[in-house]
Amino acid sequence: MRRVPPIFALVMLAMWLLLNSSISLAHIILGAVISSLLLLAAYPLRPLQPRMRRGPVLLRLAFKVLIDVIRSNIGVARVILGLTERGKIHSGFMQIPLDLRDPHGLSVLAMIITCTPGTVWVELSPDRSMLTIHVLDLVDESEWIERIKNRYERALIEVFQ
Repeated sequence: MRRVPPIFALVMLAMWLLLNSSISLAHIILGAVISSLLLLAAYPLRPLQPRMRRGPVLLRLAFKVLIDVIRSNIGVARVILGLTERGKIHSGFMQIPLDLRDPHGLSVLAMIITCTPGTVWVELSPDRSMLTIHVLDLVDESEWIERIKNRYERALIEVFQ
């Protein structure tokens, strides 16, 4: 049997304690038992395990995502507050060709795109070669393609494939 990372049990225990607003010994024991049983029950549902390599690349990616989320928050706030020129907002759908095929890497890419304000992951083609996203302020499609492929996809390929 493959090893279950202990961080999952610790996170579930912490959530249990937060939901109960108590750090009594009884709640700690009960939370540990419940989180362990839930992990054992859920483990067979996830047969495909990620193989992550190159941790420093993942850390640099996380930093880039943080910067992009901050910049996107500012951009979306400008749009919402009307600080952009009227008629200059062009939202739209666009397609991005993908080289990334690992399901874990694709799910991380989906989280990155969706958690960045102003962008939403819409659809992944059945063969996983084409991604459709919606962009709130779509000025230049080629810039978006370059950003997603060079800033995110390349790093995710290094980590997951």
